[in-house]
Amino acid sequence: MKPHKTLPQFMPGRGYSKNEWESDGDPDVTAAQAAQAQPFAQAFPELAESIRRGRGKQKAPTKIRVTLRLDRTTVEAFRATGAGWQTRLDAALKRIAPG
Repeated sequence: MKPHKTLPQFMPGRGYSKNEWESDGDPDVTAAQAAQAQPFAQAFPELAESIRRGRGKQKAPTKIRVTLRLDRTTVEAFRATGAGWQTRLDAALKRIAPG
């Protein structure tokens, strides 16, 4: 992913106003607004609960996590084949596995 380039000066028509360009990006919050602020879990309890739950366990675990040291050239060769290289490496290991 390329790093985001910061424009050197304001350019109209790019989704923000001149005031937004010149602001520090932080909204101005009054003391009254700050006093009314609630923690995220109180303001959005259902969303907070869904985040806490996460993905959960696999229903039928078919794979296990292992640490494996491979030759650099082997890994580079599979990575060079593009997305899904781990699946292709797994398939290659299955072909030579005994049994």
